[in-house]
Amino acid sequence: MPERALIVLSGCGNRDGSEIHETVCALLALRQSSFETVFAAPDIEQAATVNHLTGAAAGSRRVLDEAARMARGRIRPLSSFRPPDFDLVVIPGGMGAATTLCRVSEDGASCWVEPSVASLVAGARKAGRPIGAMCIAPMILAACLPGVTITLGSECGDAARARALGALTVECPASDAVTDPVFRAVTTPAYMVAKGIEEVYLGAARMVEELGALL
Repeated sequence: MPERALIVLSGCGNRDGSEIHETVCALLALRQSSFETVFAAPDIEQAATVNHLTGAAAGSRRVLDEAARMARGRIRPLSSFRPPDFDLVVIPGGMGAATTLCRVSEDGASCWVEPSVASLVAGARKAGRPIGAMCIAPMILAACLPGVTITLGSECGDAARARALGALTVECPASDAVTDPVFRAVTTPAYMVAKGIEEVYLGAARMVEELGALL
């Protein structure tokens, strides 16, 4: 039976949900490495919604409904998953990861994490399941796993906020990934520093390679 990767989404679109390029690159890299893939998202309202053409605020949207667009309808509420249901986790970036899945205070001293996401990370950590995170999504790991080593690409305000939460940060190009073998976490900067989708894919492939080595 193939090993199963759980992809956690926060909506659809870089401005208020999961970044589409990052999600597709992660999905492709996982499938090319022979992982079975399943999608999940919190069944809640998005924290913010944006018209991706104009940048103006949009009406209310549910995270699960919007994420189903990328999952081609094959998606379940995140709260329905337990560690026996998957072998590893991948969380793409996009602003939904930083507004709906978690919210970090301006000074980084505190961070709220959506309860089903916090439960997933805690369960994966206890069960020894590796977790990959892309772009801004490593902030979730910084909040849930104090002391974890992550990358946000370059030295930036978000890196400082991650350190305020107790994480260690490493600079890294978009084409690479950073592995913390103790916390079994792999992070890649993606569009935090990437200039195009080709760099995002290289980083996603490297992340998947490292996640596989942790199994």
